Amino acid sequence: MLQLSTLGFLRQLRQNNNKAWFEDQRFNYDVARHDFESFVSALLQAFEEIDPAIAAQEAKHCIYRIYRDVRFSNDKTPYKNHFSAYFARGGRKWEGAGYYLHLEPGSIFAGGGMWMPTPPLLKKVRQEIDYDFHGFKQIIGAKSFTKTFSGINGGESLTRPPKGYDADNPAIEYLKMKSIIASHPLTDEQLCSKQSLKSVMNAFQALSPLINFLNRATEG
Repeated sequence: MLQLSTLGFLRQLRQNNNKAWFEDQRFNYDVARHDFESFVSALLQAFEEIDPAIAAQEAKHCIYRIYRDVRFSNDKTPYKNHFSAYFARGGRKWEGAGYYLHLEPGSIFAGGGMWMPTPPLLKKVRQEIDYDFHGFKQIIGAKSFTKTFSGINGGESLTRPPKGYDADNPAIEYLKMKSIIASHPLTDEQLCSKQSLKSVMNAFQALSPLINFLNRATEG
């Protein structure tokens, strides 16, 4: 379970997102980050039952930096207001499908999929959905999936069918998507309870057939 103090640090950071405050609170940041890293390590161990290749990863290769890249952003706040980690066979830099945990007070969620994949990977995903739309529908229509997720979030979608596909294609709604992701909201209380590990892994378990489908498409 995560400590309440970790969420407390992130709340304070949201209100004091500047370098002077952060440096003054460096010790508390290190404590909070270590707590999150320990939780990520526990999640990696639990992945042994879902995907042993992910379980072999180290926590440091899954966790994203808290420092923001402000070079091309109008928002110049230097730090993210959250901790996050990506669980995939190649760590957080893996281009294929994986699982994501977002830890932000009041906006915690567990999910995953493929967020804005490169054009070659997206092309392969579309081909697989078109080729095996029946299998894809079975995955996102399964009881375990619909009980956990509200559906597929494609983020930004094309206004017209992608090249090579007709508008009347049964899978056109998904073929237009630029991302294939799903997320499950979690409360602050859930992540700071003794059931926190189970709550996150239940969501990842429900998502695993979709992750396998997407990785099969991109690795084939």
